[in-house]
Amino acid sequence: MFSSLLRRVIRPLNRSIWTDQGEPINVIKEDGIFMIELNRPSKRNCINTPMAEKLIQAMDDFENDEQSKVGIIYGRGGNFCAGFDLNELAQDSSLNSRQRIGLDKWMIAKPIIAAIEGYAVAGGLELALACDFRACEEDSVLGFFNRRFGIPLLDGGTVRLSKIVGFSRALDLILNGRKVSASEALSMGLVNDVCAVGSVLGKAISMASCLQKFDQKALLADRKSVYMAAFQAENIEEGLEYELCNGSPVMAENARKGAKLFVEDGIGRHGATAIHSRDTIMGQFKPEINL
Repeated sequence: MFSSLLRRVIRPLNRSIWTDQGEPINVIKEDGIFMIELNRPSKRNCINTPMAEKLIQAMDDFENDEQSKVGIIYGRGGNFCAGFDLNELAQDSSLNSRQRIGLDKWMIAKPIIAAIEGYAVAGGLELALACDFRACEEDSVLGFFNRRFGIPLLDGGTVRLSKIVGFSRALDLILNGRKVSASEALSMGLVNDVCAVGSVLGKAISMASCLQKFDQKALLADRKSVYMAAFQAENIEEGLEYELCNGSPVMAENARKGAKLFVEDGIGRHGATAIHSRDTIMGQFKPEINL
């Protein structure tokens, strides 16, 4: 699966040869991974209104696709996304809150990963913040450069950033609009991983494959509880109560089966998960070695 997906999205090393061809949003689906490609390389994948509509439609398709367990968003041509298209804003005489990507109500029920090459700035960074995980390359540039043009955040940046990096750092990045390097982004928790130039898409596919190894009902229940605690619960008691109510049905369904898999087949030992066959576990993970 890994090599097959990479072959389908292989890109030339010379970023300057990219031109805008085809649809602004492309979708690739394979083995439970739903990949969304931002395809305006000549504009550093800036998003205009038609592209935003197609992006939201692609996310709805991912949400409703029962075969797709994990999503990946990436940019074509060496950049993730440089925000909303300023050309559209400059030419529109009836500016209003419609001039945004549309992430303010984006609450996808399945994990999604942002694979960041090059620039992820302004609305592009807001798009990355709307994902569960963010991986970037060593030369990536992040920041809210919209501060330079007097444009406010409308796609959830002021809400999500403080939950990810903390209140003080969020104010620093949002109010100053400064450049953030990959190493600084990693140190503050803005991204989860930094990898070599040209390798972030492979890293994202690897992360997605790992997430698919686990029981999806339990994974999605815990993910939902985390989001509830971070964004909706008014106090810790409400968060704890939600966790109990949300997880109990999965516990009732999975507990005996999961414990039996561990005791009898070695699932959970030495990296084995429920996707491994008993023969694979006996041969590769050696469950006879006691924990």
